[in-house]
Parts: sequence; C-alpha cells; structure tokens
Amino acid sequence: MGLVRTLIDRDQECAEPSLPQGLRELYDGDLQFRTRPAQRPFVAGNFVSTLDGVVSYKIKGHAGGSTISGSDRGDRFIMGLLRASADAVMVGARTVHDVSPNGLWTPEYTYPDAKHLYTEYRVNALHKPEYPLVVVVSGSGRLELERAIFRTPEMRTVVITTPAGRDELARAGATKLDSIQIHALDASGGTIAPLAILRLLHLQFGVRILLHEGGPTLFGQFLAAEAVDELFMTLSPQIAGRKADAIRPALVQGGDFVPDCAPWFQLLSVKQNAEHLYLRYRRTGTHPPVS
Repeated sequence: MGLVRTLIDRDQECAEPSLPQGLRELYDGDLQFRTRPAQRPFVAGNFVSTLDGVVSYKIKGHAGGSTISGSDRGDRFIMGLLRASADAVMVGARTVHDVSPNGLWTPEYTYPDAKHLYTEYRVNALHKPEYPLVVVVSGSGRLELERAIFRTPEMRTVVITTPAGRDELARAGATKLDSIQIHALDASGGTIAPLAILRLLHLQFGVRILLHEGGPTLFGQFLAAEAVDELFMTLSPQIAGRKADAIRPALVQGGDFVPDCAPWFQLLSVKQNAEHLYLRYRRTGTHPPVS
C-alpha cells in the first residue's frame, strides 16, 4: 500500500525502474534524475509550504518544516527518499539552528519506518555510502557545535565557510571534531558563490546529486546563479498569514527577480495523500515551458 498516490507523472524518460519494489510501492512510481555535465552536481531543492507560501513560522520551537507539514507521513517519506537518493544534503546555518539539536540529515531520521528500504536502495542499488554527506553553509562560522549533526561519528559533515568563518570555527574547537571537515571559500559581499560551492563538492567529494534543503536565502542564491535543476514542493493545507512587521519566509528570501530573468519550471509530477499535495518541477530557464 503506497503512502502517496500519483495523480500526474510526466517523467517517462527512463524505461528501467531505479527504485526497489518496496520504495516504488510506497512512492507509487519511480524516481530518477537527469545527469548533469561534469562541471557541477545536479541540484534538487526540497521544501514544504503552506497554501499562502510560508515555509517557516519563525517561532522558537516551531520554525522547522514539520510545523508547516503537520508532520505529514507522505512528506517525511519523500524527504527520506530524496536524502537516500542524494550524494549530499545541503543546509544553511539557520536551517540547522531551527530544528531539534538531535536532528540528523539522514534518510531514516525523517521516516524511520523505511530505514531498511532506504539502506538497501543506497547501498545495493546506487552503490553509495550508507549516509549522504551533510553540507552546512555558514559564512560567519558561528555554529552550535554541540548539535548531533557535528557529534555523530558515522556522519560526514562538511562546513563551507569564509576565511573569517574558518577562524571562528577553529576558536570554537571545530577542528578537534573528527566528523567535521572545514573548507573556506572567498565571499563577495558576505555571500559564498553557489557555483564555487558546487565545484568544491564535485571535485573534492565526488558529489553528483545534491539535495538542497534551504533555507530560503541560500536557496534564492542558488536560483539566481541558475544552479537549481529541480524542485520538490509539498503543499500543506494550512494558511499561516503574515503581519507587516513579521518575518515569515517564503521559498526565496533576500533577493528577487524581474520578469525577464525569473526562473520558470515544468511540472513533472503530482502526488497526493489526503489533503497534502507533493509537486515535482524541473527548471526550464527564464521563459515559460512550451505546452
């Protein structure tokens, strides 16, 4: 019995299935990704949003995506499936701060019931390590190093920061933690170039598929750099609202587009579980996709 039901599926490019039968049944279909040219990894974003476009309440204890999704099982299963498919999962420092201190970016952390299916898929079908590489982007280097993401020996965590951020991490004792690698990249205006991050991950860590889990500022920077290939979006049936003086971020924060350069996407699939919808889009460029 599937967790989700497929309503639309336009991604029929590959005849041979990629997912093992157990995951295909839960997902009600297959999941495959296009290959990118050798210059950078394939980048897929994954977010959950209210009907009015809010991706975080920005309230202490309720800033994570589970508040938006209502801890929906279908959303959590798909998140785990995407993590199981990826070579690396990337998050910004604020996203790390907004979740539980025990949070881990592993497939089974979000959906434990499919742990063995995820592991079989990664290890036996994809021939990847048991867990994806976790990439934390922090320009300042100010991170809470007591969090589980930095203290779990079987996890590999890479912190991408600036030279100043590297010095901050060293002062905080990050260099003494065996599970953390620190890589400093130059920043322009306080922002590390997305393409520089992707080159580092591709050349030094062999990342071919990168799952981008935000936050909205970092995701917006990747969109502006034309470095997002697909977007998975769970549409949750609630409305958060916004006051004029309140910050409740949407999918993209800290930047905007004009009509001539706004990214457009093609709808690949729509899945459903009760009132939740799970949408998958592929980026087509800066013009509407041809119908």
